[in-house]
Amino acid sequence: GLGLKACSQGLNVLFKNAAALSTELTEARDNYTLGRLENRIQKSDLLILDELSYISFNRHQSELLFKEVSERSERGSVIVTTNLPFSQWTDLFENTTMVAALVDRLTFKSYVLDMNGESYRLEQTMKSH
Repeated sequence: GLGLKACSQGLNVLFKNAAALSTELTEARDNYTLGRLENRIQKSDLLILDELSYISFNRHQSELLFKEVSERSERGSVIVTTNLPFSQWTDLFENTTMVAALVDRLTFKSYVLDMNGESYRLEQTMKSH
């Protein structure tokens, strides 16, 4: 999709599962290597956060994810995939004020694509049988 297209145009793309990134950020903070990881994230032209909807994040994870998105909001592109409308993001993050700020940063000068519909995976499976 969009990430592959960006790569083919020579952009540096970082694709991360949202839960895996939150774990990676937490471990980097605990190991005193957070700055190095943050630099890698910030140097990417495009950050893709996949599956922001399947697990909830504790306060520390929420703050670390928010910090990364917030720092990118004016300098780099972010794509977030989720099955949840913004109104349900408060189920994922403990701090509702932070959720409002996160949504504000993600939607400023952006496109929001609602791609709800038939699962392409199910469709491919049905075609192959």
